[in-house]
Amino acid sequence: MVVNRPPMHRPTDGRSQQPLLKDDPSPRLDRSSFSHDTEHRPMLHHTRRPTIQSRNSEYDAAQATRKKYIIAAGFLLLSLASFVVQTETAVYIQHELHWDKPYCMLYITHGSWSLLWPFQLLILRIQKRKLSWAAFWRRHVYLVKTTAQMVQSQDVHLTSRDSHRSPVPYMIKTTAFVTTALTVAGGSWYLAVNLTTASDLTAIYNCSAFFAYAFSIPLLKDKLRLDKILSVCVAIIGVLIVAYGDRPSKVAKDGSAKTGVDEEAQNRLLGNIIIGIGSVLYGLYEVLYKRFACPPEGTSAGRGTIFANTFGSMIGCFTLCVLWIPIPILHMLGWETFRVPTGEAAWMLLISVLANATFSGSFLVLISLTSPVLSSVAALLTIFLVAIVDWIRTGQALSFSSIVGGVLIMAAFFLLSWSTYREMQEERRKQLENDQVESESDE
Repeated sequence: MVVNRPPMHRPTDGRSQQPLLKDDPSPRLDRSSFSHDTEHRPMLHHTRRPTIQSRNSEYDAAQATRKKYIIAAGFLLLSLASFVVQTETAVYIQHELHWDKPYCMLYITHGSWSLLWPFQLLILRIQKRKLSWAAFWRRHVYLVKTTAQMVQSQDVHLTSRDSHRSPVPYMIKTTAFVTTALTVAGGSWYLAVNLTTASDLTAIYNCSAFFAYAFSIPLLKDKLRLDKILSVCVAIIGVLIVAYGDRPSKVAKDGSAKTGVDEEAQNRLLGNIIIGIGSVLYGLYEVLYKRFACPPEGTSAGRGTIFANTFGSMIGCFTLCVLWIPIPILHMLGWETFRVPTGEAAWMLLISVLANATFSGSFLVLISLTSPVLSSVAALLTIFLVAIVDWIRTGQALSFSSIVGGVLIMAAFFLLSWSTYREMQEERRKQLENDQVESESDE
């Protein structure tokens, strides 16, 4: 039997069709009208958050770029001062003290780079002296290891696979071929120094700034920028003016003199070819270091500085362990007899070696924080500084060509610095915007 149950507590006077909030003075928005209005006027919390985040991203990008440039400027000044000391002491050792051992000096100076990491570790330990040694060491090893993994993967954000992969084999191979390119480039300078003139040697070798920019286009995906091309060209013109501005002309007056001039021209041509190859390789070395041994863009300046000095120590250790082999061979062949420096030569060599280690570590940090092109042009400033120091030391006034060339080099450096600063700020801003889009897509 079917029982018809009446509705429970339901009014039968038609009040069920009335709204519950009949006297509410603020009617609800209809969904259709809301969706129509939001196409023309988005909601407030959807408009303010991206604006605030974009402003914070721009501010963070500017601050990070400014901090990186301040640290790079400090290492630039340190590299310039140490290079002047190294150059003056090296010239004094070879010309005044007659300890002329090019490859041995190259081996000792590059081997001194191994001191970069212990010296850096001492400074870091003084800064973090409140930590226990175990905690300090564990933190330092973790920082170096994770930075090496970033270098290997070329990504700031490490995946689980990257974090579990050892970076040691990669860093050993990278150290080997980067050190080889550096040694061949540096050795070409010492080999050509007795074959060509000092002006040719200076002008051709410092054209490595152009080759660094040429190699950075395919290897670093650098863009062709008119201001960069102009800066490099102005810097090279300045070097050419310094090298060839006041060169005296030699005229052969008899047959014997002419023969000597022809022989000198042949040696000079060979020396220019050798130093030209060295210039190309030095530009390649700078770009290879930036491409395969530097942390990717977005890494903090402190982390990049620590890893640059660590990699410099790896280059020094590789030099000490491997590149001693040619020394006994050169001694047995009579091309460069080995002789231990003594007395004043030993002390001056020690100063030159420490200055070279300081310059090299600062230069590696400069490349890591900025770019190989800017670092190469910055190194050209040492030509003008060495000339000024020679003027102070010997009393020989600067020539007009040295002044004009130095001004052009400085102008090129400041132009390139401004261009690089803007480019770094743009890249940092783009990266922060991409990270913001990725984070919003995950919400």
